[in-house]
Amino acid sequence: MAYAVGRPVGGAVVRNRLRRRMRAVVSQLGPQLRPGAYLVGAAPEAATLSFEELKEMVSGAFDDAGGSGARR
Repeated sequence: MAYAVGRPVGGAVVRNRLRRRMRAVVSQLGPQLRPGAYLVGAAPEAATLSFEELKEMVSGAFDDAGGSGARR
């Protein structure tokens, strides 16, 4: 799993906090994910989301990408 959080998101503190929060979200979703390599990116707006909102967004992105274990 790799995380891409660029400078437009904010300073180093903001980027690192968002990266840690995304890692926590992905660890909660881990059992639902298919095996493979993933790159999770974040737009500047992601830094303003609550944990639950971030979790919904990341989960939805995995669903859209076909990365969740649930088949369509």
